[in-house]
Amino acid sequence: MAQKKAQRRSTCPINASLELLGDRWSLLVIRDLAFAGPRNYNDFLNGEEGIATNILAARLTSLQASGLITSHRDPDDGRKIVYRLTAKGLDLAPALLELGRWAMKHELGLRRPDPLRHWEADRDGFLAQLRKDRLAAGSTAAAGSRPARGSVQK
Repeated sequence: MAQKKAQRRSTCPINASLELLGDRWSLLVIRDLAFAGPRNYNDFLNGEEGIATNILAARLTSLQASGLITSHRDPDDGRKIVYRLTAKGLDLAPALLELGRWAMKHELGLRRPDPLRHWEADRDGFLAQLRKDRLAAGSTAAAGSRPARGSVQK
């Protein structure tokens, strides 16, 4: 399927990335899905950063429309929707980890999370395992569930 060319303000790849991901909430949703695994709406709401429901709903919708995440009915509880990263979304993991490394170097009072420790110890091995865990889990779960329809499930 051919991808529709997005209308961009410029042809700069950094600009294109920021137009797609340019707020902290989008990156934090991707972070949670990359390093903590599949999540439902309430998992995001109960996160440390305290995202508002309207912002969360908008970000989940936008990330799905961009092909970075997918949603499926929870096979254990059909009332819930489970969100997962796509391969495109998981490709952002190295950028997030490098942002974390930068913050550890330049900001005070931060804790070094386990994913960052593993990344620093063995980048290729950690990324390969992350891809195996996240993408295999998504394809297995997706095979047994129907894609969610309509707007973001709360």
